[in-house]
Formats: sequence, structure tokens, C-alpha cells
Amino acid sequence: MYAVIKTGGKQYRVAPEDVIQIEKVAGEVGETVSFENVLMVGGEGDPQVGTPLLSGATVAGEVVEQGRARKIIVFKKKRRKNYRRKNGHRQHLTTVRITDILTGGAKAKKAAKKPAKPKAEEAPAEITPLFDRPDGEPDDLTKISGVGPVIVEKLHALGITKFTQIAAFSDADAAKVDEVLNFKGRIERDDWIGQAKQLAAGDSE
Repeated sequence: MYAVIKTGGKQYRVAPEDVIQIEKVAGEVGETVSFENVLMVGGEGDPQVGTPLLSGATVAGEVVEQGRARKIIVFKKKRRKNYRRKNGHRQHLTTVRITDILTGGAKAKKAAKKPAKPKAEEAPAEITPLFDRPDGEPDDLTKISGVGPVIVEKLHALGITKFTQIAAFSDADAAKVDEVLNFKGRIERDDWIGQAKQLAAGDSE
């Protein structure tokens, strides 16, 4: 079963267990969010198409991560007007795992909010270091697209604190980190290694 939803001015085709990145929606990690702007539902019998929205249909998801996209530069110039403007922008994004597609007016069940654990206790208790942590101040790994504060803590727990470490990943290293952190191919999909090489080169200049 699949559905087409609209959020943040964009449309997404989703199915249960899909993980998507969308423009920021309110909610803490682990909370349930509902998307009521459903345009179509299909997969069982004839597709149901809304006009434009499908009445009684809702898509439920769980917030996986709140983060930001890679920085883009917005540059404006007017010829012969002595006008130049340069700004940077990092879009706030929310990573959501789709949990259910509901029709007939059914409502999503809200997940029970779990008490937050102290951050200092989480990573060391669950993750065993895989790499030797280098000396010096850690790099700002959130500059890598798709990496938020939660993932940074997990990478630090694995001993990964520098762009140069990620840039030097072999296929085996990337697969090992993918498996330990259950990333499901995120390192290759988001090209962490290529991004880290560019960031490491920029820091060395």
C-alpha cells in the first residue's frame, strides 16, 4: 500500500517503513506525526484519488531526526547598479519513518513519549568504539549533509571526530559504520566520503 502526501509545498510517494526527509515539522525524536494532506492512496484495488485531497485518509510517521541540509549560497547581482548581495542558507529538515497509511477516517495512535536520557550516558553505554579517536578538537561534522547532533554523538562514540577520518573510509569501514548505526546505506547514499574530502580540503587551506 502506498500514498501520495503533500507537505512543505512538495509531494512525496510513501509506503510503510519508508524513511523520507521533508521540510521541518514540529516534533521530538520518537514522536508520532500525522500528514492529513493525502492526495492519493493505492496498492489495494483501484487507486483512490482526491479532489485535490482524499477525505478521511491520513499518513502516520515517526520522527527519526531533526537536522539541517547542506548550506547553499544565494547570490544576487544587478549589472551596472553596484548591487551585490550574498547570503547563506541551511534548510531545516525532519527525517520521518512512515509507520501507517490510514483510510476511512481512522486516526494515528500517538506514541508514548519516552523520558530523555542524559546525552553523556547514551552513546558510551550502547556503542563500542571502532576507531582510534584522534587528538585535537573535533570537526563540526554537522556540515556533512544528513548529519545532525544525534548522529554526531554516535560518531564520536565510535571514535570518529574528524573529516579526514570519514574521507579515508574504505568500503569495509563504511559498511561497518552503516551496520553498527543501522544507517541502511546512508553513508553511500548521501556521499559522506565525498563531502568529507571537500570539507577537509577547505579546512586545510
